[in-house]
Amino acid sequence: MTVTVKMLVDKVKLKVIYGTKELLEKPITTADISRPGLEMTGYFDYYSPERIQLVGMKEWSYLNTMTDYNRYSVFSTMFKKETPAIIVARGLEIPKEMLRAAKENGVCVLQGHNGTSTLSGEMSWYLNAQLAERTSVHGVLVDIYGMGVLIQGDSGIGKSETGLELVKRGHRLVADDRVDVYAKDEETLWGEPAEILRHLLEIRGVGIIDVMSLYGASAVRNSSQVQLAIYLENFEKGKIFDRLGNGNEEIELQGVKIPCVRIPVKTGRNVSIVIEAAAMNYRAKQMGFDATKTFEDRLTKLISENGEK
Repeated sequence: MTVTVKMLVDKVKLKVIYGTKELLEKPITTADISRPGLEMTGYFDYYSPERIQLVGMKEWSYLNTMTDYNRYSVFSTMFKKETPAIIVARGLEIPKEMLRAAKENGVCVLQGHNGTSTLSGEMSWYLNAQLAERTSVHGVLVDIYGMGVLIQGDSGIGKSETGLELVKRGHRLVADDRVDVYAKDEETLWGEPAEILRHLLEIRGVGIIDVMSLYGASAVRNSSQVQLAIYLENFEKGKIFDRLGNGNEEIELQGVKIPCVRIPVKTGRNVSIVIEAAAMNYRAKQMGFDATKTFEDRLTKLISENGEK
């Protein structure tokens, strides 16, 4: 996904001190952010010009000890064609030499009013999410009690209808049919809809419906962490399904493993309620309440007591 300087300005609410329309459309290619303290001393051996340059109180204070010529010389060396922007935090005054070098080399100058650490964290969170490699998977992503549940299964098994039923039960649709997933870090998986399918749901026999228009803004969500996968399978006599809940099946997406529960589908079974219960049961396990372990402990105790008798 492409992220431009203008997109970052709008997201983090930065003030544009200098930046033409063309420069604001310059792409940001990396989520790494540089604090150019060493560069201000003249050390450029490992300088990465493609990164956003963030000036905080320490850098700004050091700049004020430099001569006008040295300040201009540093910024002229720092600003390259591929440099997206330089950002001055805390609403600090923009040095005139920085502005001059930026105009000469085609680099946006931005100003943020938050503290340097806060601003760096906000930008890193946004850029890491937007620039992460994405994989499209077939399924429906629904936010159930604040937990992202990815519903998968064979074509025509009723994934979208189940998603609609969950929306009617008060949960929120994130994506239908195509879910774009990406790893936010080594343990966290996020999903979002393709832009063309945002808030839309396809129901066979009815067509495409706009969930936000029909059920309101509270029925949709733009993205969600994916914490549990549900796989819907046609019920077949003789096929073995987990009945005690002690299975540990997982699926791996973008290098992140998430638990997967297989649910048999047959006429008369309310799949949405079963998925809702599976999500709540998973949340309970995360909190240390494992019904399967409780049952096994009770069974072991009962066997022991009967053996003694």
